[in-house]
Amino acid sequence: MHPGTLSPRAARWGWAVPLVAMATLLVTMWADPPLLRSLRYAAFDQFQQWHPRPQVDAPVRIVDIDDESLRRVGQWPWPRDQVARLVQDLQAAQPAVVAMDILFAERDRRSTAASADAGAAAPDAQMTAALARGQVVLGFGMAPTRAASAPPDLQDDGLALKAGYLEMGGNPEAFLPPFAASIANLPELQQAAAGQGAMTFIPDVDGVVRTVPLVLSLDGRLVPSLSAEALRVAVGASQYVVRSAGDTGGVVDVHIGPHVIETDASGAQWIHYARPDTARYIPAWRVLSHQLSADELKGKIVLVGTSAQGLMDLRFSPLGGIIPGVEVHAQALEQVLTGHRLRRPGWTPALEVIATLLGCLLVGGLAMKRRAVGSAVGFAMLSGTVSLAAWQSFLWAGLLIDPITPVLGMALVFVPTTVMRYLQSERRQRRMKHAFSRYMSPNLVDYLLSHPDGLALESRRQRCSFVFTDLAGFTRLMEGMDAATAVGLVNRYLDRMIAIAFEHDGTLDRIVGDAVAIMFSAPVEQRDHELRALRCALQMHAFSRRYVEELARQGIPFSETRIGVHSGEVTVGNFGGDAIFDYRALGDAVNTAARLEGANKHLGTLICVSEATLSACPGALARPIGRLRLAGRTGYVMTYEPQADGAAPDAAYQQAYELVHSHSELALPAFEALAADRPADPLVQLHLARLRAGKRGEDIELLDK
Repeated sequence: MHPGTLSPRAARWGWAVPLVAMATLLVTMWADPPLLRSLRYAAFDQFQQWHPRPQVDAPVRIVDIDDESLRRVGQWPWPRDQVARLVQDLQAAQPAVVAMDILFAERDRRSTAASADAGAAAPDAQMTAALARGQVVLGFGMAPTRAASAPPDLQDDGLALKAGYLEMGGNPEAFLPPFAASIANLPELQQAAAGQGAMTFIPDVDGVVRTVPLVLSLDGRLVPSLSAEALRVAVGASQYVVRSAGDTGGVVDVHIGPHVIETDASGAQWIHYARPDTARYIPAWRVLSHQLSADELKGKIVLVGTSAQGLMDLRFSPLGGIIPGVEVHAQALEQVLTGHRLRRPGWTPALEVIATLLGCLLVGGLAMKRRAVGSAVGFAMLSGTVSLAAWQSFLWAGLLIDPITPVLGMALVFVPTTVMRYLQSERRQRRMKHAFSRYMSPNLVDYLLSHPDGLALESRRQRCSFVFTDLAGFTRLMEGMDAATAVGLVNRYLDRMIAIAFEHDGTLDRIVGDAVAIMFSAPVEQRDHELRALRCALQMHAFSRRYVEELARQGIPFSETRIGVHSGEVTVGNFGGDAIFDYRALGDAVNTAARLEGANKHLGTLICVSEATLSACPGALARPIGRLRLAGRTGYVMTYEPQADGAAPDAAYQQAYELVHSHSELALPAFEALAADRPADPLVQLHLARLRAGKRGEDIELLDK
């Protein structure tokens, strides 16, 4: 199993986390809560802020009843005859249409002296006469409920619409914003106007106006918006054509004369806002003062509204900040007249669901199969791809595709799955650390957990070094010792011997009674494993001598430690099958190290190191023992007795050994002289005995283990 993956059982249960996250996401997408919509709209607003609709001089102007106009003409509401003069002055400029984003629901109760002589209705009559001259559209209000006490003037029964509707593809009424009542203009004004349209906006959950309805439902009756009606009158159309995608698909588009306007299912036009432009505005006081140029409004759609702070007709824009409500109508008309499109077709939610599911599956698969960094990179790349695709769709095709929901969905899958994988990995690492802490040093366990690629538990061939230790004659010693005392002494001894091995990053291969086998360069390869093994053996030897001396001072006998060290190629891996974990090495090098440990009792030494190990330890001091033919082997192994760090080279012994190596007759007297000087030197006694027995050369046969 790859270190970065889970066990098959854990993986099966682990998939429940991303699958549950995906199911939760699908339910959330189906419910489409306000928070999710707000995030989606925030992304659409960001697109508009990065790329607002280009400024193009469209034939749309706003006659603005601004604060300066109120200061010059008087506070609002102006007398009806004053408004009539404004309409007449605009008509004189020959616009295509004048649309009044103002409601005239009540009769004018303020009259000049002249109007008093003519009767209270005179100002309204002047307004009616002005409207009758043509090309003026009035705005009316909409109410979600009908007030039982509302006066007749505020009922929609007498709402006089000037155009009909042709429905294609099904009845759209069920999909339109429903209203129960209208707040209408005076009946005579309605009759005189060329058209009427609803001034109603339907802001989103965050209060921002992103769409303008082209058609609404008034108690089951289709009515146009102010911008739609202004466009109809301007192009001279007699009816609207509303095309729907069947009785269950909602509105697709609205035809107004030559213009086909794509809408959402509710019949609303998405507005791609341009930056506010002062050239779009003409203050009302300029019109009343006759300060317009001859062609300034000719053939244009003129919207009359207010930007004055006190009149409260202000709206939140996707571009940030507040704009007058009349500008929303103007921006909608500019978008149509310039041929610019911003749309969110009915198939986009399905596309977003597909993108979300595919993204979640990919992210879930990455989080389940890859490490945290790799899956995080994959998540970031997928999120970036989705976001970039949505941005490019907006930039080049005017499509509003939601990048937030897929990215949130992928995050909803990525985060808990990654956390689950992290917890699984932590639990697995704790198990590994617990298991391997019995086999290798703690710092090596930490290294493996941090670098799992360094751990390969499958069997493989590689070169390793081995240190075998055993207590000389300890079995006989234990027969005369209290069992509890013997166990305590051995445990103290083994604890320190294993600790020494771990200090050199050795792996505990096995413990058999009082014997210890240590392996180097497995499972993690160590370039200097021979030197580690040699230093480990020397430190074990130094400890065992001190331990024997310490116990001797207490009157407790304890055995000397014999140590064998050898290096060679072996097979390493887990040889315990599925039932048990047994990580060890098998091969001739292991057996040779064990034989070298046993050879010490025939040689009289306590440490025996092979040339295979010593040759990879430059600078190490050692006395040659000879070429040993070990029990069960046909070849010879050159061996040495290593000297502790800091010891002086044994030049006298080295010179005498060279005589043995060269088969010289002077070898015997040389060792006799050495024996006289150092009678307790085991190697000197070994070679002296061999030479006196007639042996020549450095080959030594050890037929016993």
